[in-house]
Amino acid sequence: MGIENTSENPSGLDSSVKEKCCSISQTEMNGITNRERGRNSDGSISCTNMSSRNCSESSIYCSDFEDGSDTGNSVGPCRRRRTSSCSTYQHYQPLSEKILARIESGEPFFSLEFFPPRTRSGAANLLARLDRMRQGGPLFCDITWHPAGNPGGDSETSSMTIAWASLNYSGLDTMLHMTSAGATVADIDRHLAKAKNMGIRNILALRGDRLEDGNPSDFEYATMLVKHIRKTYGDYFVIGVAGYPAGHPEAPSYDEDLKYLKEKVDAGADFIITQLFFKPEVFFKFVNDCREIGIRVPIIPGVMPIQSYDSLRHIVKLSKLEVPQEIVEIVEPLKHNDEAIRNYGIHQASEMIKAMFQSGVAPGVHFYTLNREVATISIIKQLGLWNCQPQRTLPWKVVPSYRRCQEEIRPIFWSTRPNAYIHRTSHWDDFPNGRWGSSESPAFGDLRDYYLFYLKSKSTKEELLEMWGHSIDSYQDVWDVFYHYLMGLPNKNGVKITKIPWNDEELCPETTVISDRLACLNKRGILTINSQPNVNGVDSTDPIHGWGTQGGYIYKKAYLEFFVSARRMQNLKEILTQYSQINYHIINKNGRFNFTNAYRHCPIAVTWGVFPGREIIQPTVVDPESFLVWKDEAFGLWTEQWAKLYPEGSKSRQIIESIANSYYLVNLVDNDFPKETVLWEVLDKLLSCDDRNHEEECLSTDESLSCSDEVDSQLQRLSV
Repeated sequence: MGIENTSENPSGLDSSVKEKCCSISQTEMNGITNRERGRNSDGSISCTNMSSRNCSESSIYCSDFEDGSDTGNSVGPCRRRRTSSCSTYQHYQPLSEKILARIESGEPFFSLEFFPPRTRSGAANLLARLDRMRQGGPLFCDITWHPAGNPGGDSETSSMTIAWASLNYSGLDTMLHMTSAGATVADIDRHLAKAKNMGIRNILALRGDRLEDGNPSDFEYATMLVKHIRKTYGDYFVIGVAGYPAGHPEAPSYDEDLKYLKEKVDAGADFIITQLFFKPEVFFKFVNDCREIGIRVPIIPGVMPIQSYDSLRHIVKLSKLEVPQEIVEIVEPLKHNDEAIRNYGIHQASEMIKAMFQSGVAPGVHFYTLNREVATISIIKQLGLWNCQPQRTLPWKVVPSYRRCQEEIRPIFWSTRPNAYIHRTSHWDDFPNGRWGSSESPAFGDLRDYYLFYLKSKSTKEELLEMWGHSIDSYQDVWDVFYHYLMGLPNKNGVKITKIPWNDEELCPETTVISDRLACLNKRGILTINSQPNVNGVDSTDPIHGWGTQGGYIYKKAYLEFFVSARRMQNLKEILTQYSQINYHIINKNGRFNFTNAYRHCPIAVTWGVFPGREIIQPTVVDPESFLVWKDEAFGLWTEQWAKLYPEGSKSRQIIESIANSYYLVNLVDNDFPKETVLWEVLDKLLSCDDRNHEEECLSTDESLSCSDEVDSQLQRLSV
């Protein structure tokens, strides 16, 4: 089903037209992009606003590409994207530069559009979708602007908040739509100031639909909005504008609309994203016509996959477009079969985009997703654009915001809760670069709300209960949740456990290396929430442990973090005295017991990388002061994310709260990373104490609840 493209020249362009359409890629691009790229006319890096040591082609940009196995406009199976370098002395790279770099390299890209949902749960679902689609490596995403929904407000469903969350919590370079219809200068200035304060640096400047109430606007056309942004903020914002391959429906003519578009570009627009269309020839003609009148900025085709009959009719009505008759003849008989229409839409969009890529006219493609992912991901994979094997820049999710661009180091405690860390450090003016430094009371923000849409679990309450149990009858029931999570096994009800309160995702690859050992510990009540195996100089491209640029080597110390009962904690203290190579920190919920052999203000590097021509990078540390902050969050998750699933006063809730109140949080670092770690030996000895003394941990409800009664009376003695 669908339309076959058998033409040897899929673009349908003769060589002269193709040359005009593609003319931006070399000479003219070199001339017009010096301001955006920070390059001199001879192609060298400009050092404006940068220290001299930043001027290195290999390390200056957060998204510089290293050697890759595939370049050019290839279309086919997904390939491994070339990794970006985010090492010492990073420099923020604006979106306009990223687009031009991809044009120059000949490597096509994709970007995505989403609209704000109407509900709080919808916001959480959208963020989860952004996280999934981020794995494919989009160059950027954009968030639409709906004046009727208070888009510049602080609600979780406002355009501004969703764009901010996409940038900071999903790690996507994000562009915010902004419309001027009905807006005053004061309105626009307020929105721009807020966007800047949030770290948003990309604006799609649009007029938008005129409001029905007829309120006058200080910006009659998008050109006026572009001029105002440039006049007020200079080059701070990257500005995109809309182009209409069939002409704007309100324009006097197609030619007049092109003149309006050139005015927007001349006013300061960096690139153009087109309205949707259905045939590649429409885009080819539009680009050729733009080049003929002197428009030289990149033009990105906007594509909306046909996903259902009703959505097609609705979008066409809003955009006032005509659907080609050959598409109508295929879709009309299928209007009651959404799956068949979606399959056709995937085929039609894929073939159209292939033709645009093979012509060399389209540098990338922008998808109007309608907040759906299945069809878009299918097309991206068919085109070979999906990043199947992403090479991590750092061992944690990098935030592309210019405010955090130089961030290179974090405490390991938040490795499975990166969004919580970003939230708690969002007010920082500077971020650790190169070294964590002295940890004199790091000023972390408080975590008062565990249910913010970018922090809450992606699963519903019912889904969590299915995984963790509708009822908890003993400590062993809790231990079994951890065990089944680590083993990837279904629980006693046949439901696979894919998350725990401290990690809302399935196990990362490096944890699977030691998951069997961890599972044995958890089965017997040593409840691990964070870990990493020791590594001694593996290649930086290693699929499990690798990160950073090619040609480097990765080192890691063995690390374990877990909850343990008061009885076992006493034995653990004694066992640790036998191992001088281990740094440890043991603390209880209220912090009255705080036992460590680490220097208070001296962080311990637990991960580092050595790369050619660069300083050693140490992206994760164990910092004693930060651990005091983390412990409140770690203990709080027992109650906020687990105990509160059950009715107040219930046996299940009492058991979870008892663990939170009586257990101790421990972290262990084995500094002897070149050798086999002794951490397993330490914990085996701890468990053998139970076997020798027949003191199996409280397995019945009554006995388990009595454990917390002993804690306060032991604190003073244990601190000696």
